[in-house]
Amino acid sequence: MARPLLPNRSPAERAIPDDVLRLARTRFTHALARLRESASVAELRTALDALWREIDDPSGALLVAADDAETTAFSKRRLRDAFEQIARAYTLERARYYLDRLARAAGESRTGAINEIDLNRWKEYDDVLTDSLWLFDRRAAGGAHHAGFWGNFVPQIPYQLMRRYTRRGDLVLDPFAGSGTTLIEAQRLGRLAIGVELNPAVAQQTRATLARESDVRSALCALEVGDSAAFDWRATLERYGVRSAQLAILHPPYHDIIRFSDDPRDLANAPSVDAFLSRLGAVVAQVKAALDAGRYLALVLGDKYANGEWIPLGFLGMQEVLRHGFTLKSIVVKNFEQTTGKRGQQELWRYRALVGGFYVFKHEYIFIFRNA
Repeated sequence: MARPLLPNRSPAERAIPDDVLRLARTRFTHALARLRESASVAELRTALDALWREIDDPSGALLVAADDAETTAFSKRRLRDAFEQIARAYTLERARYYLDRLARAAGESRTGAINEIDLNRWKEYDDVLTDSLWLFDRRAAGGAHHAGFWGNFVPQIPYQLMRRYTRRGDLVLDPFAGSGTTLIEAQRLGRLAIGVELNPAVAQQTRATLARESDVRSALCALEVGDSAAFDWRATLERYGVRSAQLAILHPPYHDIIRFSDDPRDLANAPSVDAFLSRLGAVVAQVKAALDAGRYLALVLGDKYANGEWIPLGFLGMQEVLRHGFTLKSIVVKNFEQTTGKRGQQELWRYRALVGGFYVFKHEYIFIFRNA
């Protein structure tokens, strides 16, 4: 016989934007405790259905104002899912397990030292990726982000890295600031950020871009002009009144694929792959001096193809970072459908691949390291 569940949600209800329910914490946890004392699964389901109707009633006693000190907030959809999971339980023991888990989510927060993810509510973080394959159909837009910089960074990457490896008020370093993608995301997420850009003209343009960002929640977002391979991060942090950094995001040029300047210090102008890796290592060494032990560095780097040979630049860069005392935590492969260089040229690149015996680049690597 089919198990009775809560009333089904209509397609229209499922389609509306998710609401936030603000509940009186103590009254809600007491209600869950009473449910736990049910004598049978059937009795528990009946009581659970009644509790949901009370929560869903805009005039119900469980709902409180946003500024109430005794508040616990839930996504309406996620809370409904939790109730349905309890209702589907075959045994009281399993139902009580789910009730206890929901009570913990309502009554206490359990976060780690390096991010703000509440592990008692881990199912609520739909926006946080945990798989090692990231598929993006397009570059995120909005606010100050723009696609006018050749070799532009994808905003989704720094967003994901900061969500996983920082808390509000942590400092993020970006030694290849470019058009400021990481800095914009840091401003929005309430992280402090300092970037370095080699080209003064690019830096001037990026500062103007940062000034146009309206969603600013950060107390510090600075862009310095300099050579990241010789940049004194410690002195810069001291100047801004910050002791150390908690995350570094490196998105260097992919060697000479794109020429960004005539400056010989530019990694894109390195005369060889070995010279590129040596300069990248110098950047890593400078960043490491400012990064807290146990915190994270991410290297975003793709491969290149030259003289009929695939050059595994990403993995060579990974080895260079490892040489500086970092441990490898993850390798993420990111696929991005619409790059500026290949937009509208899919047939041409397919032809080139068939002629040249290679496969078209559609991915790059995100190497995530822990500072030992």
